[in-house]
Amino acid sequence: MMAADFVAAALRNPVHDALLERISELQLPDAWIVAGCLTQTVWNALSDRQIDYGIDDYDIFYFDADLSWDAENRVINDFRACADRVDARVEIRNQARVHLWYPEKHGKPYPALSNATNGIDRFLTRCTQIGLSSNGRDVYAPEGLDDIRDFVVRPNRTPNFSPDAYRRKSARWQALWPELRIMPAGTYSDLHERSANDV
Repeated sequence: MMAADFVAAALRNPVHDALLERISELQLPDAWIVAGCLTQTVWNALSDRQIDYGIDDYDIFYFDADLSWDAENRVINDFRACADRVDARVEIRNQARVHLWYPEKHGKPYPALSNATNGIDRFLTRCTQIGLSSNGRDVYAPEGLDDIRDFVVRPNRTPNFSPDAYRRKSARWQALWPELRIMPAGTYSDLHERSANDV
């Protein structure tokens, strides 16, 4: 799948247009629409489903050096009217401060990130390692777009990978998109050893 084809399919979802417009209005730094809302929109476009079918929420990452909760909460509140208007649940996170709350919430260490796309790198599945930039044109896809095109779900090899979380998420997705091919969760070490042979 070419990036231009991915963008064209993703922008068929009017929620993405509304989010990009609001991101621009707020001038959020290093801002991206990310993850499942993009992947699932493209799956829906490729399979002739309703374009927002199965999408639970819409995720936005940005990177702001202001590490205060008050600053992040202002951004969250600034999106409320937009989310209400498009009738969507929107999750917004400043990637500069994830390391401040992640260990307490999830019981695992999390390194300080240097930009928003570092957060995309750490997603649970490769097919959701995807970001659409605030300009609505640039795509960040460290693992490429072929898994999205081919309806393949496979683990992303990160030290904080959770096989149980992967199984729960992939089972939910397969119930919605039965044509998905789900790769086994394995373990981090297994996945690391097999990485050179991945297709």
